[in-house]
Amino acid sequence: MPAVTSGKVLVTGANGYIAFWVVKGLLEAGFSVRGTVRSETKAKYVQDYFQSYGDKLEIVVVEDITKEGAFDEYVKDVVAIEHTASPFILQIDDPNEVIAPAVAGTTSVLQSVVDHGKNVRRVVVTSSTGAILEVHPEPRTFNESNWNDQAVQIVQDKGSAADSASKYRASKTLAERAAWKVVEINKNKGKINWDLVTIAPPFVYGPPIQELNSSDPQSLNQSLKDWFNIVLLGTKDNEFLANVGSSWVDVRDVAKAHVLALSTERAGGERIIVSTGTWKWQDWVNIAREMSPDVPAGAVDYNPSDAVHMFVYDPTKEKKIFGIDLIEKEESVRDMLKVFAEKGWWPKEN
Repeated sequence: MPAVTSGKVLVTGANGYIAFWVVKGLLEAGFSVRGTVRSETKAKYVQDYFQSYGDKLEIVVVEDITKEGAFDEYVKDVVAIEHTASPFILQIDDPNEVIAPAVAGTTSVLQSVVDHGKNVRRVVVTSSTGAILEVHPEPRTFNESNWNDQAVQIVQDKGSAADSASKYRASKTLAERAAWKVVEINKNKGKINWDLVTIAPPFVYGPPIQELNSSDPQSLNQSLKDWFNIVLLGTKDNEFLANVGSSWVDVRDVAKAHVLALSTERAGGERIIVSTGTWKWQDWVNIAREMSPDVPAGAVDYNPSDAVHMFVYDPTKEKKIFGIDLIEKEESVRDMLKVFAEKGWWPKEN
């Protein structure tokens, strides 16, 4: 399909951490945006933040994104969809609490596009490297051909007793597979004239611009809340800091990838990992401590060159299709600390 460079774009979950930056990027690129949120109270902050764009931004309330037909009216006059709405919750008991909304929310919006989105030319779905990686005893490098069937099997076998990470990863795997299945079934029936792109980031950090509880850093989204607690508050021991880690990308680069996924013709039909590189928690601690001496020192004997990274992602496809100049850790940390300082959350008062 040809690239989408203008027109109205539907963004689901527009008040979310990633989605807020996606909305910003789309508006700056000249698109009009129709964003969905789950309540009128969530709508107000988004509208106020982007008020300078006037009628280029419309916010609508979709209380239950899993409900069949929830998006029917909202896909009719848009040229593209950015489906970002999906839970990132690690502390869950019943795996269906995260799997059901992830899968049903994705299939709901895609079925609405199939049935009513006659002007839609491209749909971008926010997936995750959680749908790609599998846990092995030795380090592995993963690419877009990999699928995390391991997590799905763990959840099927163990149910509520499965570890929380597997529950989340299973939700992302099943949701993305469901998206590609909708495309496959309906393309064979000649029912669609649009293509699908999935964007798969690992852990996402960087400055939040979504609405936050001004008095409580624990109101941050899951990834930033963990970063704040572990790096700045020192809630983990030195062994954890030196040995636990993964891969990451700045939220602004994830948003940029979502915008480029519309305007880049050859992105159509692709699954694309967007990952800056690897980290251990102590890497973040060291960078943050250089900028703010109040940060606990952590594992002072940590040597980055000795670190073993279990999950590495091949950046080849992203570099070939998008070629984003990815933000490095130092800039990401600096900008996060700035937001936390503006909120009065950091440095902590003695």
